Amino acid sequence: MPMSREKVAVGLSGGVDSAVSAYLLKREGYDVVGVHLVCWDEGPGCKASRDRQDALRVAMALEIPFEVLDFQKEYKERVIDRFYDDYAKGLTPNPDVWCNSEIKFGMFLEWAISEGFDKIATGHYAEVRKIEEEDQTRWGLFMPKDKWKDQTYFLYRLGQEELSRAMFPLGSYEKKEVRKIASEVGLPVADKKDSQGICFVGDVDISEFLHRRLQDNEGEVVDTNGRVVGKHRGVWFYTIGQRGGWQVGADFQKKFGGEIPVFYVVDKDVKNNRLVVGFGAETYKESLMVSDLSWVGSKRVNEDGFRTRIRHGGCLIGARGEWSGEKMRVELDEPQRGVAAGQAAVFYEGDELLGGGVIG
Repeated sequence: MPMSREKVAVGLSGGVDSAVSAYLLKREGYDVVGVHLVCWDEGPGCKASRDRQDALRVAMALEIPFEVLDFQKEYKERVIDRFYDDYAKGLTPNPDVWCNSEIKFGMFLEWAISEGFDKIATGHYAEVRKIEEEDQTRWGLFMPKDKWKDQTYFLYRLGQEELSRAMFPLGSYEKKEVRKIASEVGLPVADKKDSQGICFVGDVDISEFLHRRLQDNEGEVVDTNGRVVGKHRGVWFYTIGQRGGWQVGADFQKKFGGEIPVFYVVDKDVKNNRLVVGFGAETYKESLMVSDLSWVGSKRVNEDGFRTRIRHGGCLIGARGEWSGEKMRVELDEPQRGVAAGQAAVFYEGDELLGGGVIG
């Protein structure tokens, strides 16, 4: 039991992870209130209405108060508009990073503090630890027990203030354990499938989602030597590392006698409306530049050696760093395919996430 009944606002998404988070906190004696955030309620693939109903059902099953907050306007401005703008620039953005920093640990946290809550909690798979050191007390962000579900990548922009107010009850559980708890205590979402896709938007086809604002703009597909390979329908509809998806020209096919090499997107030249593709060693990079750096606390990476992740779910790669003004050049121990401008690169010391930035 906590020393005092701390008041915790739990973000109830309507899924099993947040539901079990609320259950665990209530079981531990916290004064729990379920809060559902409405951020997006339009278009194919959106399940906002069902999620809201499921969140209410969870709150009723747990016998906790329930609130609904409408952040649709702010979510559109801070996440979705930026998402479109970055794609139009040829970048591959991380909307879930902004969703966490701007909405969940931005507006939701601000609301909770103004309403007298001590903490907010979410169903993220991550761990927050209070670390006592000789000269300071700090908050650290660590990988969870379930490394397969690790969501620290999306939380790298959280700082000391946010972490001092954050709770991630699932950090010491594996997903299968969470499902088992939900089933054993009779939570109504125990068997609900995990949400996929863009934060709050849902499992949508990215190309179709982009088409709502960005139009086809046919241009040339060229190899790394500038030879025309074929045609594309708009550079923003392709991601770095993507295999195929464009029209191969007849002349190019004849050149290879029908045996066309496997090409991957290696660059997007928005200015000249060209998609650059390559194969083999051309598709790999040994280094990347990271800007717009954000650190969880005062602790920084040891430039002589740390681990980095350049996409959610990607492997952890040994790396070294070299500062260049406000940016850091990251040299990878192993060359990687699909290093995309606009994506986040995050840095770890052991299992602790120290911070990250934007590739570009």
